[in-house]
Amino acid sequence: MSAARTLRSVSELEEAGLVPEGSSQAEVARVGERYAVAVTPAVAALIDNSDPSDPIARQFLPDAAELTALAEERADPIGDLAHSPVEGIIHRYPDRVLLKAVHVCPVYCRFCFRREMVGPTGLGTLTPEQLDAAIDYIATHPEIWEVILTGGDPLVLSPRRLREIMQRLAAIEHVKVARIHTRVPVVEPERIDADLVAALKASGKTTYVALHANHPRELTAQARAACARLIDAGVAMISQTVLLKGVNDDAEILATLMRAFVENRIQPYYLHHPDLAPGTSHFRLSLSEGRAIVERLRGHISGLCQPTYILDLPGGYGKVPVLSAAVREEGDGRFRIRDFRGVEHLYPPQPED
Repeated sequence: MSAARTLRSVSELEEAGLVPEGSSQAEVARVGERYAVAVTPAVAALIDNSDPSDPIARQFLPDAAELTALAEERADPIGDLAHSPVEGIIHRYPDRVLLKAVHVCPVYCRFCFRREMVGPTGLGTLTPEQLDAAIDYIATHPEIWEVILTGGDPLVLSPRRLREIMQRLAAIEHVKVARIHTRVPVVEPERIDADLVAALKASGKTTYVALHANHPRELTAQARAACARLIDAGVAMISQTVLLKGVNDDAEILATLMRAFVENRIQPYYLHHPDLAPGTSHFRLSLSEGRAIVERLRGHISGLCQPTYILDLPGGYGKVPVLSAAVREEGDGRFRIRDFRGVEHLYPPQPED
């Protein structure tokens, strides 16, 4: 299937033949009203309409299952708002902050943990005054060594605006690393042109781009070429992948994906356990299932290809490696998990009041 432009509504998906037959049109329409929808031409071209279990379609096309919310799911599943001292800044860890300059994306993943915050009706783009306050916060906190641009997807910003942000970070002496989290090289590879690549360079700083991709088919020739443009220009790349039921919950698929990252000079970094975002339970495996899949990678693929399987603890307590001694199974699908401050938490957590 191909599309000439980004499809931004359920009705546009229907016109393009991308709403599966047998789906409840009314329920899918309700999903589109509740959560943002966007499918770029690059993504539409990857969807196999002949496969009812297509892993690309599952990631990007709205599904009536999203209307099912569980008691333990949360609008802010990893506790961003509890660690936001000023608009656009998340300061959860001592030496690094998230800078969320924009809350829109070129595509909207159906499992997104910030799905209540992103999209055309989400938190929007920071105003000039809010961006000033965010940059000032970074400048006045000398413990901040790394700034992570996220959102939304920061690469939807124009090269001019990206260049401005990077230049402002370059002027802060204690910031040494700028990291950009993005889907763009996969879902809109043509956007990674010379002007955008140049905008990501900051004098005296090291720039990393963290690419979010979940299935080997996402790494098309065009996506690989986009990544090569970044890497050849001196931008280091790492990967982020979410472990998703029906997409990549298979050791062989993950092995193929991680090898593809390494072959393209992208260092595997994080394999995320899905967060407790509303309406995403159909994507989540149990921690036990996830551990079994990841353990099958050990010894069977190169150490270069091994991501760290992590859980972002609900409530804002930070990431924990799932295969570490900090995670203890208690039975009945429950785990006791120690965060980086040494505090223990139960997972899944008790439903919020």
